Amino acid sequence: MDEGEREQALLTVLTTEHYALQTSRAGTIAEATGRATIFLSVLSAALIGLGFVASNEKLVRPYLGAVLPTLVVIGVLTFLRLVETTVENSLDLARIQRIRAYYQHQFAAEHDFFADAVVDDDAMSTAWNLVGTRPGRWEFLLTTAALVGAVNAVLTGLGVALAAATVGAGVGLTILAGVLVAVVAFGAQFVYIVRMSAGQRS
Repeated sequence: MDEGEREQALLTVLTTEHYALQTSRAGTIAEATGRATIFLSVLSAALIGLGFVASNEKLVRPYLGAVLPTLVVIGVLTFLRLVETTVENSLDLARIQRIRAYYQHQFAAEHDFFADAVVDDDAMSTAWNLVGTRPGRWEFLLTTAALVGAVNAVLTGLGVALAAATVGAGVGLTILAGVLVAVVAFGAQFVYIVRMSAGQRS
């Protein structure tokens, strides 16, 4: 196989790989959307159910005692998978960027078709390079995983506040406990997102 044939074969393989990576990215985005939708649908159904039992004080606490842990468990499982899809999407984009950089170097050096393509691992470590934002840890606040993490934090804080109220804590202490737990829970989830995303670069 001469050099020209080798170059053509490589281009064919890269085109196929580019398409496969784009398909993979579409799959992770669709899965993330689906999982978040399911979780928020369950949450909405729980709130509707709460509306039905809200007029009966004897039913409210047992209902919340059963529903809140269930929602938190579903939320945490959803969150963990959403973090995985975020990492998978970022890795796929990094591979696509390498292929686009090859296109730019080999075929379009005098044009700007693939000018945003980069080969530096640090520069293409997140999924925001193509939309013109500077990669950084605060960009992870915009992910679906962070959205679900925020809902999880609120539910966890609410559960703690209800538990504190049940044991007779004052209103101020109850609110303070709920808010602190919610903030810590969200912070822990955000740190997890950042660490998992940083881990894929190494």
